Amino acid sequence: MGVDGGPELIAGLTSLSDSLEAKQPQDVLAAAIERYAPEIVLACSFGAEDVVLVDMIHRINPSVPLFYLDTEFLFPDTYATRDRIIERYDLKPAQVIQMKSLLTPERQAQQYGDALWTTDQGKDQCCKLRKVEPLTRALKGFDAWITGLRRDQAPTRAHIKMIEWDERFQLVKVNPLAKWSWTEVWTYIKIYEVPYNPLHDQNYPSIGCTYCTKPVMPGEDPRSGRWQGSAKTECGLHKA
Repeated sequence: MGVDGGPELIAGLTSLSDSLEAKQPQDVLAAAIERYAPEIVLACSFGAEDVVLVDMIHRINPSVPLFYLDTEFLFPDTYATRDRIIERYDLKPAQVIQMKSLLTPERQAQQYGDALWTTDQGKDQCCKLRKVEPLTRALKGFDAWITGLRRDQAPTRAHIKMIEWDERFQLVKVNPLAKWSWTEVWTYIKIYEVPYNPLHDQNYPSIGCTYCTKPVMPGEDPRSGRWQGSAKTECGLHKA
């Protein structure tokens, strides 16, 4: 277990990614799972992209686990979607890894003040405490992780590869949906009747915590509902 991110590995990942560029997401997933299972895991927020990946993985190798970052500030609809996904795909407890901050919301408020997320600096600190640190723990013991990132989601994601080296977390990162559009994601959901978060039907294309997620009106940037009124565009999980 453990992958050495040296130049040879990175060059090999680039070559593998290039060879998969014209393939479908299922092909990317199959190649990654064949290479890295059982030390591969899906990062799942129970958003549209991630439930698509749950369905695809279930058809390829249903033993692949998922984890989710329970910030304890998630929407009730998100927890309900989690439960529907668990039931639909008959996921066992060991396959659904819940990761929380080391601080309860109450302890966070005691140490950092109420509503830490209300300032730009506080937003970053809150995400570090409730997302980045738990993610770091979640990835320990795995050689690769699967994400639902797409290139057209944001300029910060425009150049992601199908398979790449994650320098920050020191393991392989797999982005099977990199080439897909929002329309392709929803076409898959409808064809395969994949359970999805009902907030998507209420103008929430990107769903995070209750305090930092707002509806997006037609024509607006799909991610503009996250951290409205600030310069923040990423929670830190996918920064280099």
